[in-house]
Amino acid sequence: MNMAEHGAHLTGVFTDEDRPSIFEVVAQDNLMTAVRPALQHAVKVLAESNPARYGFLWHWFDEIYAALDLLLQHRYLSLTSGSFSENFYGLKRVNAWNKKDLMRLASKGLPSKLYWKSLFMLVMVPYLKTKLDRIFTQMREEDDYYIHLPESHWKRFCKAFLAAYPFVNMAWEGWFLTYQLLYIFKKTYHHSPLLLLAGVRLVNLRGEDIRAFDKMPSFVYPQQGRRPILPAK
Repeated sequence: MNMAEHGAHLTGVFTDEDRPSIFEVVAQDNLMTAVRPALQHAVKVLAESNPARYGFLWHWFDEIYAALDLLLQHRYLSLTSGSFSENFYGLKRVNAWNKKDLMRLASKGLPSKLYWKSLFMLVMVPYLKTKLDRIFTQMREEDDYYIHLPESHWKRFCKAFLAAYPFVNMAWEGWFLTYQLLYIFKKTYHHSPLLLLAGVRLVNLRGEDIRAFDKMPSFVYPQQGRRPILPAK
């Protein structure tokens, strides 16, 4: 194969059929976003009904949720090359900079480097963002209702944090919105900057991926979610 043929082959690896729609990628984002508040409400009800027994669940909810999410995402990244919600919508992660990686079976899992980066972006970044939001809310309440003590370095830091964080949060949300708009107009392969930082992009599962999943024992990989319809042989 000469260089021209090789270049044409690489250009044709990713097609519009492989590219998920904006509705699919946003839906899979919203799936996990909806799980957290529902579980948090259930834990809150338990804690209020029996604080002595379930109070620790509410106190350590962020850490417990992060640990459970870590186990869940580890399993799916290892078995399906995608997060739980991505696999639910028939998507997988591939190397954003190596088009040949599209042909890698999802059942082989992500390569080690991409796996760890993906796990960090899926679990640790949302956890840290949640903790910052909670710290901001707590500090704002203390600033509103507590007696103002004499100025100190800590007090000045708190005031600076309270003044700056809303703008940082707005920039964060705007960053994600910008990528979604660029994705809609096909100016980028990533609908989220976290995918770019992880070095991956989302593509639809292929027929070979589905057949490989079907061969896996049900106790290893339970069939679930939305699956592409395979053509009859």
